[in-house]
Parts: sequence; structure tokens; C-alpha cells
Amino acid sequence: MNYPALIASSPRRVRQSNEIAALRALHQFGQLSRAELARKLGLNRSSSGHIIAGLTANGLVREVVEDRPDRPSYARAGRPGIMLQLVPNAVFFLGVEIGVEHLSIVELDLGANVITASAEPLDGPAVGVDVAIERAVRLAFEAVPQGKWDRCEGFGVSIPAHMDRNGFVRLAPLLGWRDLPLADLVKGALPVQVPVLAENDANAFAIGATYGRNAARSGVTLFLVLESGVGGGIVVDGVLLRGANGLAGEIGHLRMAVEDPQERNLEQVIGLEGIMAAYREASGLARPSFADFIADVQDRVSSAVSIADAWAKSLAFALSQACRIVDPDRVVLGGSVAVLYPLVATRVASHLQQMQEASFPVPSIIVNADTAFGSALGAACMMHQRYLSMESERFLEGMPSLEQSDAAKS
Repeated sequence: MNYPALIASSPRRVRQSNEIAALRALHQFGQLSRAELARKLGLNRSSSGHIIAGLTANGLVREVVEDRPDRPSYARAGRPGIMLQLVPNAVFFLGVEIGVEHLSIVELDLGANVITASAEPLDGPAVGVDVAIERAVRLAFEAVPQGKWDRCEGFGVSIPAHMDRNGFVRLAPLLGWRDLPLADLVKGALPVQVPVLAENDANAFAIGATYGRNAARSGVTLFLVLESGVGGGIVVDGVLLRGANGLAGEIGHLRMAVEDPQERNLEQVIGLEGIMAAYREASGLARPSFADFIADVQDRVSSAVSIADAWAKSLAFALSQACRIVDPDRVVLGGSVAVLYPLVATRVASHLQQMQEASFPVPSIIVNADTAFGSALGAACMMHQRYLSMESERFLEGMPSLEQSDAAKS
């Protein structure tokens, strides 16, 4: 049942829509003059001024002396201009990744700048969902001072799992979790009331890698998170492609070969567990680290190089299969295992050339600059994105629920 607060053409919703547009413009461009912002909003100076006044009164926007070096010298002549910008510390957003072997957290300010980032080891399958969530909440509260929490506007969480849009985990095989309302569980564990969203780790990684000022790009990008498992996300012209069930891009579940006696899938071969199992057997070390393996590859130790070459061939196989379906022009690698790629990039390219059909171009492959916090960053960006939308909690305050509206009409 509709009610006035939800009618798009109502004065309240129009004003809210303009506020969101103003915040998005300032987020994208950093600083704008009043005239520039009015033009981008498609409003006259008077109407735009009312929007700016409201955002300023709420502490979200402030005036600053112009400091944009990109402006031509003739535009900077005379008295410095007064510009508008977001107030970075007005609010903040948190993103947490609950992984198989680690927890990581990222804090963003209103400008989507990273304020803090930290991580700690976690044996996800062993501790279970309740302990994992409790430790994630504890890590968050250790990272953010207690007196600051009243400015938190979102807590995003990412895990390696199949889940729906509402944060319900259908299956997280690497963690051993199934049929869990993850977003609700996290919200219940937080001692403060904040919006909570949950997302697949690969989708979160894709969101984080394409979010922010001037980050959107045309084309098709395949994002791969290389951890204990292999997660995938697809972004088309800057928009995340989830698929019918949120599983688009999950090439980690590709079967490697019909004749494989172990019937392994890709993540069992190129994921961290597969690499380390092969390295333990080859090295004879009881408890080697992934850093030990990387060092041996760099030192050209034959057993480690052999494992790395097999990894390169398997990655090339997966990418050649993905190219037949997705046709990406770019592949972005993230996760802790991604540091192996630069050491075998030439081998991956060679295998790809042999496997790829001539009619399918080979995509460019790059490693994300922040392999350790990509999914946590994406979870925080997801909450920032929500705040700069009509779904923001500040627009819901004081608004009657649908049930209340229906009752009032009956």
C-alpha cells in the first residue's frame, strides 16, 4: 500500500532525491562551487541553496576555500573561491571479511577514504559462526574508539558463500556454514544499532575495486578472489552482475578435467589449500607457510617452481573457459594467493595463448593493489553506497511502516 512518504513525486522524496544527488556529486568530484553543484543537480541557485543548507545543517557538507589545482590559472585569479565538500568525519562505515583463515576490517569515512584497516588470523571452519561473528565485532570495536560509534552508518560483512540479496547464507562450504541469516546474526551481535548488509566475498571485492571517485569503467571485468577457495565476480560497465542466484562469475567450481581421478574443481587446485598441500609433500616441511612457498618460487627451487607452473596452467585453463562465456576485457586478481601471479605471469600468458581460440581475445590480467583487504573494503563500500541512496536509514527515521500505513487506512 502506498503512502505519501514513499511517493516518488512527493515534495519530501524529491528533496531527499536531490540531497542524495548532491552528496554523490561531491563524492565523485571532491569539491564543487555552488554554481557547479546547481548545474549538476539541474536546479536553480535558490533550490540548490536550500538543499545545501540542509546538508550543511546536518553536518554532512561544509564550505572550504578553493584548493583545486586542476583549475586553470585564469579561473584562480583574484579572490579564492568558496567551494563545497563533504565533511569526511561526519559519519563512517565498516566492512569486515570473515575468511577461512583470517578476519579483516576496513573503516571508511564519508568521502570513502580508508581510515583504518587491520586483520588477524582465524580458523573459520573450527570456530563456527557464533565465535567468528563475535570476533569480527570485537575486532571492529578495537579498531574504532567507543565514543565514535554514534556516527557509524553501516556495517558490511563478506564471507566466501552462496547467499541471496538479503544476506541469507545458503551454503558456505569452506566455512561449513549452511542456511544462516548472516546479516541478522551480525546485527544482533552488535551492541549498537546500525544497518548491516552481507555479501559474497568475490562480489564485495568487485564492488570495492570499482567503487569511488572516477572508478567506473566501461567493458567487462572478471574479478577473482584467490584465497583458500576461488571466488568470482563480474562487473559490466561499472555494474555488478549477480546472476539469477548471485553466483555469476564463480569459476572456482569449474571441473578441471573429465579424466581427473579425484574429480577436483578449480579452487581445489589453485586455492591456498591446494597449493600448500602440494608444497608440504614436495618440501617435506611439516608446517610451511605460504611465504615460504613464495620465497622458494623466487629462489627457483625446482619443486616450488613446478607447483607454481601447474598453478599457472590451471589458472590459464579457467580463464580460457571464462572467456568463452563472459568475454572479459580485463581480469583483476585479489586475495592472498594473488601475489603468486606476477612470478608466473609469463607462464600464464603462454598457456593462455595455447588454450585460447583465435576468435577469443586474451584479456589483460592485473593484480589488485590491496590484495589483503579487498573484500573488507568492498563490504564497507557497499554500506557507503547504501548511505548515498534512497535506502539510507536517515530517510527512514520517522517514516511509518507499511503495516502502520495499512492499518491507518483500514
